[in-house]
Amino acid sequence: MIIGVPKEVKSDEYRVAMLPVGVEELVARGHRVMIQASAGLGSGIPDHEYLRAGAEMAATGAEIFEQADLIVKVKEPQPEEYPLVRPGQLLFTYFHLAASRTLTDAMIQTGASCFAYETLRDAKGRLPLLTPMSEVAGRMSIQQGAKYLERPQMGRGILLGGVPGVPPAHITILGGGIVGYNAAKIAAGFQADVVILDVDLDRLRYLDDIMPPNVNTLYSDRHTILEQLRRTDLVIGSVLIPGAKAPQLVRKDDLRLMKPGSVVIDVAVDQGGCIETSHPTTHSNPTFIVDEVVHYCVANMPGAVGRTSTFALCNATMPWVMRLATLGCQGAIEHDVPLRHALNIHHGGVTNTAVADAFGISLATT
Repeated sequence: MIIGVPKEVKSDEYRVAMLPVGVEELVARGHRVMIQASAGLGSGIPDHEYLRAGAEMAATGAEIFEQADLIVKVKEPQPEEYPLVRPGQLLFTYFHLAASRTLTDAMIQTGASCFAYETLRDAKGRLPLLTPMSEVAGRMSIQQGAKYLERPQMGRGILLGGVPGVPPAHITILGGGIVGYNAAKIAAGFQADVVILDVDLDRLRYLDDIMPPNVNTLYSDRHTILEQLRRTDLVIGSVLIPGAKAPQLVRKDDLRLMKPGSVVIDVAVDQGGCIETSHPTTHSNPTFIVDEVVHYCVANMPGAVGRTSTFALCNATMPWVMRLATLGCQGAIEHDVPLRHALNIHHGGVTNTAVADAFGISLATT
């Protein structure tokens, strides 16, 4: 099989979908790997390392899409890439289709088979390809929150950990999954006052057991969310329903309860966002203000730390890339349950229930 790795074209995206060691492993198994020139530079990986590993270098992304049987990316195809996708081609990347009808329709029309990192479930029911980037985003959310709480960034002028005689920031984390856990761990290290909200009592018990004393857990309901908004300096939106659009837990009118200059970091924005007023932003223009509340809604947060994120992502994706390349599309559907979970669109039909439900589309069979 010919595996193609184009350079990411999404704004301020510095990750690359394959490491040189991945190229070496695929070539050793009889596959061809095409890498677009300079695709790895944002992650500190020069072209010659890919060439030394056995890759073929292509000058443009169009060449990659034209020749490759399997396209491996980090982020969903961008509008300029839609026309390059061929019928029968396999795409393996983060899609987050439930957040975009435009992207979903475009991929349906291509006739390609779209395997989404974020819906691949392993034998234990985990989401192994979503986990590493959720870890990065959770940790970054506190870094960004600390920065945008500063007064020059239109924040309240709050130091997360406070100082002796001055209280620390109050941080509310919506969702106790991988993002929420990592956000809480970093916030706790800053000595902030942290509360995690979730609806899974078993998860709350676990977090309560392992977190330090400055992290508390609360059951998430409408009353508790509103109570927290009145107190909070920083909200981290980290709610996930795998493959589906995120539920909007904070409504526009709720922002009036928040203190002027408080900050929301909506990590769930790539799945539609859990704050009603959120919309995707970029690293070059990351924030906007609604009702005196600073919104940070960058949809590819881990892309800013390209080297860390690329190595973390590729460590997780590479075994599945090799399995998909070896089995092919039909073999993966028939013999590999995790890859079958990852299949969201196949030959013009939506095969993922959450995506179909999001847009009222009939579910196709594989």
